[in-house]
Amino acid sequence: MPLPRWLARFNLHVTNRILGPLASRLPGMGIVICNGRRTHRQYRTPVMFFRRDNDFVFALTYGRDSQWVQNVLAQGSCAFETRGRTLRLSNPRIFHDPQRSVAPLLHRLILGLLNVSDFLELAVVA
Repeated sequence: MPLPRWLARFNLHVTNRILGPLASRLPGMGIVICNGRRTHRQYRTPVMFFRRDNDFVFALTYGRDSQWVQNVLAQGSCAFETRGRTLRLSNPRIFHDPQRSVAPLLHRLILGLLNVSDFLELAVVA
């Protein structure tokens, strides 16, 4: 069960504004940059991620229906800023992993407490 929508709205208006400038520089964090499906406006969403082989994996803590997730799926790609560099990611794939086996141990424990088991995986464009 994803986190409640009221928390997502709070994070959008408060936490993301504070964390946003730092997210692209902190380890395990980054910023997904995508365009809105209807507005075509550019959105910058701070996220936590982990790597799986050459791919980037994002735990969908607010669920599959989050606007940024829907935007990335509609576009089929996004830009991703992390550790001072910008990467192009594509081929989005949502998957369900109740055991959270794709996540590193610490992530697995936290996601288990939050009951999050949906993930978005994107490949780096060469």
